[in-house]
Amino acid sequence: MKLVTFTHNQQSRVGAVVGDTVVDSQGCPDIPTTMIGFLKAGHAALTAMQRQINSISPRLGLHEVKLEAPVPRPGKYMGISLNYADHIAETGRDKPEYPSFFTKQSSCVIGHGSAIHRPRVSDKLDYEGELAFVIGKQCRHVPVTEAHQAIAGFTIANDVSVRDWQMRSPTMTIGKSFDTCGPLGPWLVTADEISDPHQLAIKTWVDDDLRQQANTRQMIFNCYEMVAYLSQAMTLEPGDVIATGTPAGVGVKMQPRGYLRPGQTVRIEIEGIGQLSNPVIDEPMVHNLY
Repeated sequence: MKLVTFTHNQQSRVGAVVGDTVVDSQGCPDIPTTMIGFLKAGHAALTAMQRQINSISPRLGLHEVKLEAPVPRPGKYMGISLNYADHIAETGRDKPEYPSFFTKQSSCVIGHGSAIHRPRVSDKLDYEGELAFVIGKQCRHVPVTEAHQAIAGFTIANDVSVRDWQMRSPTMTIGKSFDTCGPLGPWLVTADEISDPHQLAIKTWVDDDLRQQANTRQMIFNCYEMVAYLSQAMTLEPGDVIATGTPAGVGVKMQPRGYLRPGQTVRIEIEGIGQLSNPVIDEPMVHNLY
């Protein structure tokens, strides 16, 4: 099942993509309107959504809706650094002994088609194509052998990074968390649809230039090891997002540098999931006090 959070007529809710249509859950009391609520409802929500798919319930064309990030405001959004050997080689760093995680603030998250802003304070805007997974069950101290049960599904992440701000702090948080630096989508593919998340081709283009090409089998720490490791320290909750690292080919390591410029489009494709595409624009000149 391909689950989406979408907006239609200024109302956002959860649906399912079938072909080029969205199965609308509006008016179905058994389907929560938010993805976190949907995931917390578990099997009951999935069953209700399958009934909607099988019925003659209303459908909307994909062109009629705005796809939001599958989880627009995750409770936790964490990324792992240095998780592909070729990326480690291009950075000149040592292979980590343990998984090394950082936090992206949830306010950075945007969906498929939304614009990435090149910030006013930096021109060192970079892309990182990644597989991401979403937690579906609250869990703590999960063994690796059971960790797959905690994962609701998989999506595509662009771990957009403002490189000079990233280096200002050892945690990297600010440089990873600028507004619009967290594209996710286009949808959440439920775990039962992905037979092996560690055998998926991943590619990243900037316009027509193929910048990254790898396979998730090259990850040093796999998805289940990440769940087990993180759950030793913290309770993982439905809707938490974990991005699994990027392969070689990031802009900062190109000669000359391949930083993103307004007018370009970043497109990331992962086998079995689809494509996440976002244009790049200059940050709008708006000053707001809410």
